[in-house]
Amino acid sequence: MSDLAPLLQGFFTDKLMRQRQASPHTIAAYRDTFTLLLGYVAHRTGRHAAQLTLADLDAPTIGAFLHHLETARGNTAATRNARLAAVRSLFRYAAPRAPDHAALIQRVLAIPTKRHDRAIVSYLTRTETDALLHAPDRATWTGRRDHALLLVALHTGLRVSELTSLRLHDVHLDAGPHLRCHGKGRKDRCTPLTAPTVKVLRAWLAERGGQHGDPLFPTRRGTPLSRDAVQRLVAKHAAAAAVRCPSLLHKKVTPHTLRHSTAMALLHAGVDISVIALWLGHESTETTQTYLHADMTIKERALARTTPPGTTARRYRAPDTLLAFLNNL
Repeated sequence: MSDLAPLLQGFFTDKLMRQRQASPHTIAAYRDTFTLLLGYVAHRTGRHAAQLTLADLDAPTIGAFLHHLETARGNTAATRNARLAAVRSLFRYAAPRAPDHAALIQRVLAIPTKRHDRAIVSYLTRTETDALLHAPDRATWTGRRDHALLLVALHTGLRVSELTSLRLHDVHLDAGPHLRCHGKGRKDRCTPLTAPTVKVLRAWLAERGGQHGDPLFPTRRGTPLSRDAVQRLVAKHAAAAAVRCPSLLHKKVTPHTLRHSTAMALLHAGVDISVIALWLGHESTETTQTYLHADMTIKERALARTTPPGTTARRYRAPDTLLAFLNNL
């Protein structure tokens, strides 16, 4: 019997589902990784995936699989590293359970992640966000839904999975209006709402109706919007908004672009980086630091404080107190 099948089964059922209580998105990502890996190795060896052993997944094979992802499938280095992280997690689980393969496991765990360039985040300016919010046709039901969804996304910075998971009972519009969401890492957080957002949501809830557990932004059939559906509606309204705001033609607007736009709007308003991290649900402020690199206004203000070229820096001297008194008379 193959020693890989029970290890893989235990990894998903025992470690991911029972011990880590991983989210469905995490389980799906790991599932896709091993589906690709086993399909690749099965094609190379000419055997069925159920016949493969742990010895078939040695370091050279894993390295060849990672190279295949980038060359044949066109995956980025970031995707390649995410697949490697899933493979490493399986082999760490296998280490105490397959001691006879200790050397093979250590060689796989030693495969390094690939360094890659980090692009500056893309975000929308105030003019572009206004154009995007005006794009939906609010004479229709779907247009009013899309307008409310876009406004919530731009104001709260929720991830697309958090947006699609919102239920009617997550909206609180009385004293201290806010949205409650169950975010990444099984963390709950509340995001305050502005008066214009409250007004739009109040009107949408009155039209939406439904029970407390129903999705806040449903399809025509009443089911929650999918990630792909949100992606399509954002792209559709961004294309329509580009007629009014041509600068949108040069940007690829996705649901995550709206999240970046929220962070940059908070940063421009002078909100502390640690508060932005809490607002967006980041695990640490290191993730939020990327917005500092993208914000040219902060760099321009820093440049304005420096000594202009060709001038001599002078030491500050406090004004004479007696002369200051006379000047103030």
